[in-house]
Amino acid sequence: MDLLSTLTIVLFLIGAVQGGVYGSILWTGKKGNRIGNRLLAMLLFLLSYRLLVQSMRLFGLGYYDTWYYFMLDLSWVIGPLLYFYVKAQIVPKFHLTRKDWIHFLPLAIQISFSIFVRLQNLYWEGTRESLSWAGYWGYVVWMNYSTIYIIASISIVAYAFFAEQALKDAGTADAIAPQRIAWIRRIVLAFKWYFLVVLTILFVDLLVYKVILSGDYFYFNRFFYFPFFVGVSILTYWVGIEGFKRKDEEGVKEKVALPQDKKVQLEQIARLLEEKMRKDKLYTQPDLSLQIVADHLEVKPYLISQSLKEVLQTRFNEYVNTWRVAEVQQLLKEPQNQKYTLLSIALEAGFNSKSSFNRAVKKHLGISPSELKTFPEDSIS
Repeated sequence: MDLLSTLTIVLFLIGAVQGGVYGSILWTGKKGNRIGNRLLAMLLFLLSYRLLVQSMRLFGLGYYDTWYYFMLDLSWVIGPLLYFYVKAQIVPKFHLTRKDWIHFLPLAIQISFSIFVRLQNLYWEGTRESLSWAGYWGYVVWMNYSTIYIIASISIVAYAFFAEQALKDAGTADAIAPQRIAWIRRIVLAFKWYFLVVLTILFVDLLVYKVILSGDYFYFNRFFYFPFFVGVSILTYWVGIEGFKRKDEEGVKEKVALPQDKKVQLEQIARLLEEKMRKDKLYTQPDLSLQIVADHLEVKPYLISQSLKEVLQTRFNEYVNTWRVAEVQQLLKEPQNQKYTLLSIALEAGFNSKSSFNRAVKKHLGISPSELKTFPEDSIS
């Protein structure tokens, strides 16, 4: 086995193990959004299984041996799982209904047809006549073309579009905080654009090698077969990390309409809080707490918490860090601060450690701190 094959196997196995570990943690977790976590766990298990199958083939297993009959491709369910995971993150009390199970019908078709096609090897005697018409053409279309991957890619792209629309609707309706939507949207976009590229390559390969050149054609078996699974491995690792970091986050709860007088009170507190933050820059205090802010506003701490939750759709620490990140961006724009390190500017903005600053930038802007100087400033109104 050459060095490239060895490195490929290692990468596949890392992706498979990571997906399996994160999937197990998400599946067995008792906290957070359990339905969402389990849907993501199923997606990770599926991707890990596919990487494991490909790793076995690099070891020479699965080519018309005993393993061949067990190593089915289950890719037609990736799209629905991604879509329902997004729904579970943005819909209060989400659960799968009877009509939702129709989305898993393609998986049943895929499994049934894969078993039928693979069983044709038991009847193959080297001639076309040894197989039935359905058996022969089923094998040709299923195994000698990229049928499985084309349908899977179309499905994933389509469901990614559905998920994007659901996220857009949730954001428009203020049903969910923008920070929560941002990281989910990144995952959806990654799946959509990656499989759009895959789909394009599949069609070009089919047209060029089979239709135009009339050459030998076998799905994904030229310059991009292994790179395709390298991409799947990276996706598996990244999605597992993102899901694991947020495994304890609760699902979206149904908003109960506030009495009008209570709503007016909380809105007034929110405006006062924004004004204090803007004028007095309370967020620059490293030890800022809810009690300190309450003392400045002369209101009870629980009313500030309610105002943050009901009016601004955020929590205290997230709210304060939003101001601090924006302050860092503003300080970076001032020429006299060019001589200072990024950490010293972060400390001046109110962060009390490098790690808390790094986490806040990543969470609120989706970038690394080193990218701050070239990132457009977020405005806070």
